[in-house]
Amino acid sequence: MVREPRQERSRTTRRRLVDAAVACLGELGWTGTTVGVIAERAGVSRGAAQHHFPTREELVVAAVEFLADEQIAELRRRAAELPQGPSRAYPVARMLLDLYTGPKFRAALHLWVAASTDEALRGVLAPLETRVGREAHRVALELLGADESRPGVRETVQATLDLARGLGLASLLTDDTRRRERLARQWATFLEPVVGGAGD
Repeated sequence: MVREPRQERSRTTRRRLVDAAVACLGELGWTGTTVGVIAERAGVSRGAAQHHFPTREELVVAAVEFLADEQIAELRRRAAELPQGPSRAYPVARMLLDLYTGPKFRAALHLWVAASTDEALRGVLAPLETRVGREAHRVALELLGADESRPGVRETVQATLDLARGLGLASLLTDDTRRRERLARQWATFLEPVVGGAGD
């Protein structure tokens, strides 16, 4: 049997730990997500987990970074298939309003709530969330082909992301797919004027 190169094994182990951390956070919350629980879920020893991530905070930050990168990459993949011009507003609205839903958002939310009362966690999470927020804003502008120097464009894009987070919270307790669909259609009418080329 050919042994996997050490660097590749290390990358695989890190990825398994990050995946396990995301799953545990979504299911067990911050208090239930210990390094031991994550290691067990990942199928590695606690020592191996701590070799890659000495503290729970470091592992969780890696998980948040991974979540953010995955979401942004997925948005860009889907955006490549969208039409150009004002007709782009509705599919982009749908994509952005769906950004903060599902198990990945649930995992991130557990962290935000925990960080509101845990100073150490807030210290590592707040700068990361700032970076992720900026990146989400940049990608939303990209998807819309919007010119941020035009009056009101920055605020409209930010309001879209804020609406998406609020809808994400609402979806934690009930399935609000139908309401989300109606809101996406309505919100697209606000986005149409900012889509690149819409006013040309």
